[in-house]
This record gives sequence, C-alpha cells and structure tokens, in this order.
Amino acid sequence: MPLEFVAKPEDHFSFGLWTVGNRGRDPFGEAVRPKVENVDLIKGLADLGVWGISFHDDDLMTFGAPEAERRAQLDEFKKVLDETGLVCSMATTNLFYHPVFKDGAFTSNDPAIRRYAIQKVMRNIDVAAELGAPIYVFWGGREGVESASAKDTRDALSRFKEAMDFLGGYVKDKGYDIRFAIEPKPNEPRGDIFLPTVGHALGFISTLEHHEMVGVNPEVAHETMSGLSFYQGVAQAMWQDKLFHIDLNDQRPGRYDQDFRFGSEGIKDHFFLVRLLENSGYQGAKHFDAHAYRTEDVDGVWDFARGCIRNYLALAAKAREFDQDPRVAEALAYTGVPALAVPTVGPYSKDAAAGLMAENFDIDTLALRGFGVEALDQLVIDHILGIA
Repeated sequence: MPLEFVAKPEDHFSFGLWTVGNRGRDPFGEAVRPKVENVDLIKGLADLGVWGISFHDDDLMTFGAPEAERRAQLDEFKKVLDETGLVCSMATTNLFYHPVFKDGAFTSNDPAIRRYAIQKVMRNIDVAAELGAPIYVFWGGREGVESASAKDTRDALSRFKEAMDFLGGYVKDKGYDIRFAIEPKPNEPRGDIFLPTVGHALGFISTLEHHEMVGVNPEVAHETMSGLSFYQGVAQAMWQDKLFHIDLNDQRPGRYDQDFRFGSEGIKDHFFLVRLLENSGYQGAKHFDAHAYRTEDVDGVWDFARGCIRNYLALAAKAREFDQDPRVAEALAYTGVPALAVPTVGPYSKDAAAGLMAENFDIDTLALRGFGVEALDQLVIDHILGIA
C-alpha cells in the first residue's frame, strides 16, 4: 500500500465503537459476526494509524448495570486509550434503542421520559468530560412521527430546544470544554424525523440559548438518502462556522440508511467533499460512521476500515493533483470561479447605490457568454480516473 494512503494521527481519522463493532444485524436477520470486545476494537484501530474513537454511552458501559460495573468498564476503556495513544474524539447518547424511547426522547409525549432522556445525557456528558471528548453529538433518531396527528411539531421543537438549552447550561455550569453537534436525518427509524437536514438544523440552532456552542454533525448517508447534495450542506455549515464534526460513509440516493464504506459509491461527490475539507483548513475529526457489508467476517471488518482510510487519502491526493494542474487554473479562470470571491457591490452607501443605478448593462452581450463548465468538469473526471 502506498505510504500516502496510510493513516497518520494528524489526519484526524476516527471511528465509532459501533462501526467496527457492528455485527451485521438488520431488521430481517440476526448478527452474522461474533462480538469483538471494545479493547480489541481499539487496538485494531490503533494498528491502522487511527487517531480517535467515539462512543455511545451504551457501547462503552452496560446499560442498567450497577455503577461499580460501569466504572470498571470505563476505567478499562481509559487504560487502553492510554496504551494505544488514541483520543476520545466524540461522545453521544443512545436515546433510540431501548423501548422507553419508542415515542421519542426529548420530544416524547410523556414528560417523565423526557426528563429521563435529559438525565441520561447529563450522566454521559460527565463521562465525555472525564475522557476529554471535545464534541458531544445529538442524533434524534426517535425524535419524530409516523402520523402527524401524534404530535404538534411546534411543541416538539420547543421541547427539543428546552432540552438543548438545559444541557448547554449544564456544560457551562460544570465548566466542561465541550461543544454540541446536531446530526440531521430525514427518516428511519421514524417515518419523519425532526430536524431532517443540515438546513433545518442550522435554522434550529439559531433559536438556542447557547447557540454559540452548538453546530452540526452532517452525515453523507443522511443527506444523500433524501436526494440532497452532501457537499452543499457541508459547505453551508462551514460558511456559518458550524461544522463541528462530520460523519463519512456512503449511500445510494433514495434507499434506506446503508452506511457503506466511504468512497464506495459516490466517488465524484466525495472528490469535491474531500477537496473542500482539505482546502478549508478543517481541523475536526474525520469520523467514519459506516459498517462493513453484512457478507463480511471479522477480517472483512478490518478490510472495510482500511478501505475508508485509503479512499479518503486517495481522493485527497487526487484533489491536490487537480488543484496543481495549470489547465485547471485556466479553466477555473474562464468559468469565473475566482471572480465569485470578489464582492459585487460592497457595503451599502448612498453613493454606491447611485453609482450602481447609473450603470448600463448590455444584457444581450452578457447573455452570449459561455462558462466552459463542460471542459472544467471533464478535467475533474480525468483526474479522478487518472487520465489527466
């Protein structure tokens, strides 16, 4: 394997315990792989040069177990992190698996369930702080409906905001150095999930009391399954300084959540995504939230993990080649890409407005302009295919 396609800590690649630990169970069939202990998962990732590990509370500590048992599991996790040098890059709460959450967590119609959900998050925020996790992700997988008659969405969003405001206050009161990231998804497991897209989440965040500490954790599959451009969603999150974390995987549009190996399907889309992440100076975790195919044994899981890393690094190399190609620079200039970075009118003033109103535009001549996007896009394909 070429040296440039091997992970290094500075790449900030991370995996969740639930990703390499996924046993291939689905709604139609039982697990196809044996359970691998967390210690072995972490050591396997360290062998691949991975930088970070993330977890749900119930991945790490047995749900409902006595506190002494949970403490022992947490201490074992901390010990293996110290031994391998991996960092805890993100933490989150499982508010979707247990039957108590079948009507939602923060947005359940039962106030006692809502209070329990917030308490469960508080307990795991304490764990995240102990482990030094800088990001805490909120995926509201059960926050939604199958029937619009079941909830008033306006009230549900008020309860979602209430929970986020309360938890933000808890983090500030404790003095924890943790930021929140909301992970949007349109559907599955609920028929319709609240905050279904990056745009919905960004709009919601602006209403929060502690909005400065809340961003988004967009996922390739979640935007793609609804037919939206993941690249565009990530770019807007960056533009608003709200890309706090990112989930990398792959997905075919219009399907259920597939969580395929990163770079295994939408290669052109991923080329632009990787180029954006690499050129923007993004320093957060590049988190692979994906699963090996159900066909795989345990060895196949490590092939999957290596593939995620290899595909990202290969696309990063392709993006560098593309940006260094003088033909690309010429085509970008012809298309006018650099000109889009130049302000159109600048800040408003009466003089600027008067000057603009005095201009004359020959729109027939302007309309004759071609933008050369066909040639530019073919250069993208040439570089991806290695025929540039």
